[in-house]
Amino acid sequence: MEEKKNIIVPILKGIAISYILSIILIAIYALILAKTSVPESTMPLCLIVICIMSILVGSSFGNRKIKEKGLINGGIIGLSYIAILYLLSSIFVTGFGISSFSLSMIIFCILAGIVGGVIGVNLSK
Repeated sequence: MEEKKNIIVPILKGIAISYILSIILIAIYALILAKTSVPESTMPLCLIVICIMSILVGSSFGNRKIKEKGLINGGIIGLSYIAILYLLSSIFVTGFGISSFSLSMIIFCILAGIVGGVIGVNLSK
């Protein structure tokens, strides 16, 4: 039981770091959109890149403390990040639905978590 507790806290920290970084990067992107002539059509691609970068960093930090099973724990961080995001979207966004864009986001987020988890475990050595 103690071993599970040692894994849960770093995973939660990884998810939290991912969300904090996402909020910061989205705020910067929003300023860029507001102050420059960057078209809004760049938004879907930028959001994917921001989510992937955030999950990579959060998963890396979370898995540095765990020091093992980076594939699994990183995938859990990526899946948790996107699951929380979609849960909140379904609650607060009218007409929310799963599309091909949503499915690609889910896959990219899980893969980013896996890659970040492997990086984090290898950085801890």
